[in-house]
Amino acid sequence: MTSFDPFASIVELGQQLRSGQLTSESLTQGYLDRIKQHDEKFNAFVEVLETRALEQAKFADAEFDAGVDRGPLHGIPYAVKDLYDIAGVPTRAGTDLLSDNVPNENAFIVSRLEELGAILVGKTHTVQFAYGGVGINNKLATPVNPWARDHYIPGGSSSGSGVAVGAGLVPMALGSDTGGSVRIPASFNSVTGLKTTVGQISRRGVFPLSWTLDSVGPLTRDARDAEVVYRLMAKQDPDDPSMQDFRPLSEIINALSQESLAGQRLVYAQNVFFDDCDPEVEKSVLGTASVFKDLGASIEYRPFDVANTALRLNPKGLVIAAEAYYSNRLLVDEHFDQLDPIVSYRLIKGKEVTAVDYFDIQNGMASIRHQAIDFFDTADALLVPTVMIPPCSVAACQASVEAYSKTNVSCLRNTAIGNMLNLSAVTVPCGFNALGLPIGLMIYGKPFDEIKILKIARAFQDRTQWHSQRPHID
Repeated sequence: MTSFDPFASIVELGQQLRSGQLTSESLTQGYLDRIKQHDEKFNAFVEVLETRALEQAKFADAEFDAGVDRGPLHGIPYAVKDLYDIAGVPTRAGTDLLSDNVPNENAFIVSRLEELGAILVGKTHTVQFAYGGVGINNKLATPVNPWARDHYIPGGSSSGSGVAVGAGLVPMALGSDTGGSVRIPASFNSVTGLKTTVGQISRRGVFPLSWTLDSVGPLTRDARDAEVVYRLMAKQDPDDPSMQDFRPLSEIINALSQESLAGQRLVYAQNVFFDDCDPEVEKSVLGTASVFKDLGASIEYRPFDVANTALRLNPKGLVIAAEAYYSNRLLVDEHFDQLDPIVSYRLIKGKEVTAVDYFDIQNGMASIRHQAIDFFDTADALLVPTVMIPPCSVAACQASVEAYSKTNVSCLRNTAIGNMLNLSAVTVPCGFNALGLPIGLMIYGKPFDEIKILKIARAFQDRTQWHSQRPHID
């Protein structure tokens, strides 16, 4: 088999496919072999679709040979979180109670990537019902963070997708983000994760957690890859009601004033995002300012007060709790004792949310989202720690209910604010702590500013090497 670099970017792999250095079949087989070799340790995958993947790869090669090129993802292997429907394959959403939940159709975005020639190699583990920022699944499997010697938390809920990309088992994986579920595992596994504006990527055929806050996004090697994938995924789906405010990328890109960072106004948000932050995390994130200054951006340090309002408005994640319980109430009510206890405990709380509380929060959200947009009249992006703590061991997190709850809140605090405000966000690696565990920088933009924040992230990565570091696996 032709050798390849499993940590290469999608862009680099695409160049090798088109130059003849690689075939899609050899590339796909190479990743499948890595999964066979390493995933017994990492538990990233709940299902590997080897036969299907190799058939797709052979077809991609035949098309290349015939002069057909479907674009940047043609012949590129990828994985999806086990919330995405794949025809004929169970959508378990992190529980074996749904092993018979076999859809007849693909999720819209899976069909979209298939049209573009991407090679689906498997489905990755998730926290049960995607309800948790730590990444633990006590029923099926908790993926293992590749940056630690012991079993450290992978971040959730797109835990398997984060580990799969972080460990070089695939160059790209899809996740979902309701309170941070793309960005947390991306940060903990030292990869790039994009949280998209609700309605920019179809979520039809993706198992729901919260219809108000659910979004879909990729985890990739770097920001350049994330932009490539986002541009291809951002296509209107007329059968997805959440896409009624969809904005064509041509309109958004034409509205951007400039390509470089010269004149870009970057704000490090004081107060809530840095409150009680781990000192090494804070130091790494604030240390990125020198890079952005060298790139010509202006730097400010000032409060983002609406973040505090967002936290006060939605105590204990009541919107997600209510909607998650409603979506899963049959399983919760009829199989409570068979569910993961750390998830069922949180889900049942949704049953107690009153209509008055729920609609108070919904009405308040509309107001604070306008306040957030007003802030970006004087800022192009907001810079904060993705997660206020580095990854910790599973044992420490599971030591008690209180320990889990504290860790979960610490994982979600900074990311969940962006979901409440419907901001766009990208996380990129920006350092490691003394134990060699990854630290992430989160770049927030206003809704529909994915391309702008990805350009800022890409400029940062062009000047740094954090995203090029690799865990010691082989």
